[in-house]
Amino acid sequence: MAAEIALVTTRRYESPTDITPYIANILEEDRLLTEALAQRGLRARRVDWSREGVDWGAFAAIVLRTPWDYFDRFEAFSAWLDARADHPRLINDLGTLRWNIDKHYLADLEAAGLPIVPTVFVERGETRTLAEAMDALGTEAAVFKPTVSGGAKDTYRVRAGAASQHEERFAALTSQMAMMVQPFMESVLERGEVTVVAMGGQPTHGLVKRAKAGDFRVQDDHGGTLHEHDPEDDELAITTAAMAARGPAPVYGRVDLVRDEQGAARIMEVELIEPELWLRMHPPAAQAFADGIAAALD
Repeated sequence: MAAEIALVTTRRYESPTDITPYIANILEEDRLLTEALAQRGLRARRVDWSREGVDWGAFAAIVLRTPWDYFDRFEAFSAWLDARADHPRLINDLGTLRWNIDKHYLADLEAAGLPIVPTVFVERGETRTLAEAMDALGTEAAVFKPTVSGGAKDTYRVRAGAASQHEERFAALTSQMAMMVQPFMESVLERGEVTVVAMGGQPTHGLVKRAKAGDFRVQDDHGGTLHEHDPEDDELAITTAAMAARGPAPVYGRVDLVRDEQGAARIMEVELIEPELWLRMHPPAAQAFADGIAAALD
């Protein structure tokens, strides 16, 4: 019998019956990867990370794909990760997942010489105000969000001169969790946010995400749109360097980039946990993904 690979998801996507366009994309992505794995003699199926009674040790590999409720149930998900510590084929590996799950990793990337969007971290319980964080950045317009989050949850744009309007919300959030503050990058509105996907540390394809009119969030669940993009040389170089920042290249990952006022590319995020990879926009990436999983089994 072929070795079986768990494609970790959440309850909503494990065996969906109401196939919305959003879910259809998830199923198409998993189909491409599943077929690529089958070509290598491997079986794959989606498994809800929180489902009880799963024998995770029976899987040849556990690949985090779409557990897109982890930040809403972080304590439970963190405990689930800890329980997988002894599994020899957790993909990406536990150290990488632990490092990447909290956006404090941006400080490590900056220390390694990579160009990030300037960031001020305000830790849980810290009394630093939003205005103080913005002053430290030297910016009049900013975005703040949790260091552990996804899908633009609890993400807010602060327009110039309007910090006072957000202080109560900012204080309420920092009383519960660590937050991060970054200058608002105007190029998001003008040029969009570039994503470069990488397999085994090597870029495979790119795309650009653009917000709908009147919004700044580029995620499709907020009305953003997706477009093909041929990554520029600096975007490719930054992606390759980011994938190598912690040593051996992760099996899969992506880098989100924006341009600053001088036109230089800067890292918004490096996604190594459960990133959307848009395999459907570049099917050869599914083959490279399957190669990485197969290689991890050797």
